[in-house]
Amino acid sequence: MISNYEKAPLRELVKFVGKGIPPKYAQNKTEDTIVVLNQKTNRNFKIDYKLSRLNDLLKKKVPVDKMIISNDVLINSTGVGTAGRIAQIFSVPEATTVDGHMIIVRADSNKINPIYLGYALKAQQKVIESLQEGSTGQTELNRQRLLDEIEISFPDESVKQDEIARLFLSLDNLIAENEKINHHLEQIATSIFNDRFINLKQFNGKIPSNWKKGVLGDFVQIKRGGSPRPIQNFLSKEGYRWLKISDVSSLDSPFIYNIRERIREEGLKKTILLKPGSLVLSNSATPGIPKILSVESCIHDGWLYFPESELPNEFLYLFFQAIRPNLIQLGNGSVFTNLKTDILKKYEFYMPEKNVIEEFNKVIGPIFSTIQSITEENLKLIEIKDYLLPKLMSGKISATS
Repeated sequence: MISNYEKAPLRELVKFVGKGIPPKYAQNKTEDTIVVLNQKTNRNFKIDYKLSRLNDLLKKKVPVDKMIISNDVLINSTGVGTAGRIAQIFSVPEATTVDGHMIIVRADSNKINPIYLGYALKAQQKVIESLQEGSTGQTELNRQRLLDEIEISFPDESVKQDEIARLFLSLDNLIAENEKINHHLEQIATSIFNDRFINLKQFNGKIPSNWKKGVLGDFVQIKRGGSPRPIQNFLSKEGYRWLKISDVSSLDSPFIYNIRERIREEGLKKTILLKPGSLVLSNSATPGIPKILSVESCIHDGWLYFPESELPNEFLYLFFQAIRPNLIQLGNGSVFTNLKTDILKKYEFYMPEKNVIEEFNKVIGPIFSTIQSITEENLKLIEIKDYLLPKLMSGKISATS
């Protein structure tokens, strides 16, 4: 039996809503610093602490109500393409606050299950994104509209709210666990690769004399993608997939599945269409990131691709991961904006014997296949969650129906 649902504006269901602090940043962690989260940490409904910074408490104190607690919802408050992003922190790993470009939304647990509220807000992220106001590049989320115009539907029985919250939390936990498994598998593959081809442990750290010395371009054909311009004239809701650098971070995996933008067929004259299984390497914005396409896609000139190679994709993927710090150093020590094909073509390379590559691939191939299978499972779980979220939050179906 489906429960009766009530509806209330967000304002009536929270006990605190407020922006974070203007931090005084510190470089090193001490007993007088705490973590401060910013907009960059909030992506794909998750908070990435690796992108956080530190606030110096001796220079900027943090009010008690702006210290993050479990189940707080964080919403980015400024910037086109950023304002309206939502994440919920289910447990706080260490003392944490947020900067002034994020809004803390804290549920009144006497009125609504805090985890339920978090998922109800995530279900309305697109609506919340539309509440930003101001000029291009200076937009800001209107907090009063957020509180007054965002209405939350919820079961009148708290036990039903708990059931729905547990369902989505279990799905998210399963997705997160799969991502951890993928991360560990990739670490294992990286360790095996480095031992055999970077540190050369099995050869006592010395390059075997029968490996062929040359440059990468001797063994791998390296080409750059292409872009029809102006690209806005070719974007379409349907057509061929159009890979962007933002598509690479949607899942913790070497493989790319979700490619959001598409271009019309006329754009093919100025770009490259690659088959599933193709390896690509970012060469601008955030250069040096390798990925393997699991779907057919066009790539613009911000990507390099490898139409012919004497090395398997798994080898090249791990090789590019290993040499990225060296490539950055070649770019004068900073993350340069354009990874020229000549840098890769002229990169010193020792080609192992064929039997060494084949033996390596026998070990690494199954690891990458497992990572790909887990990635596909996560995509299905995300699809299930996206299907259920609006229906359960509106009362169209019940968690126990």
